[in-house]
Amino acid sequence: MIAAVISAAGASRRMGGVKKEYCSLGSGYLDDEGKPLTVLGAAVSAFAASSRIEIIVIVVPPNAETGEFAARKSLPLRFLEHDRGPLILFVPGGKSRRLSVHHGLALLSAYLPDYVLIHDGARPWIDKDLIDRSIDEMLLRRAVIPYMPLIETPKEIDDQGFIRRHLKRSYLGTAQTPQGFAYPEILIAHERAAERELQEHIEYTDDAEVWGEFIGPVAVIPGSPENRKITFPQDLGDCQ
Repeated sequence: MIAAVISAAGASRRMGGVKKEYCSLGSGYLDDEGKPLTVLGAAVSAFAASSRIEIIVIVVPPNAETGEFAARKSLPLRFLEHDRGPLILFVPGGKSRRLSVHHGLALLSAYLPDYVLIHDGARPWIDKDLIDRSIDEMLLRRAVIPYMPLIETPKEIDDQGFIRRHLKRSYLGTAQTPQGFAYPEILIAHERAAERELQEHIEYTDDAEVWGEFIGPVAVIPGSPENRKITFPQDLGDCQ
């Protein structure tokens, strides 16, 4: 069984406090009923369209104002009818992205999936091709992420504002989601990461880092330039 965890528990601080996942994408993106999709609705729709995914866990903010009720309102109605498509579950997130994903993975333990895709709820332009390629490589390698090579030449600087190292662009890139993993191992990796965070006060920035720290290598596949993440107001325009 393959499950998906869609992380939408952040506070959207860089959006000026507007909950970006609940914003409309506008009239160019419509659901089956002809209503504009929200950012979260578009992301969930892409995963629900895959017959290979049986459960979707949506991680929501742990408060009443932007929590499960608001998340449900942002989804097309058909996702709340359990006789159509994958099972949709909700779980409150935590104080960090890693902890929020951990909550989603822990909820899945009652369903015993074999694999899981972990996706940012603020990436609404994910398409079926990238989801399918992620699943195929995940089944083969057990851990995979989409990867985008850098276009501009990166530099490492010191705390005085001088260049410390001239890095080779050909060996560097950026990570996208969905990041796919064998389920039992990624849950164990998050449990170990939680222990280390408490002991050393560090923070993990994505799930590939968690897997790489405690399990092993992570494979990469080509990402998609359209699969961008909404972070700032200009990434989306006016929130409707």
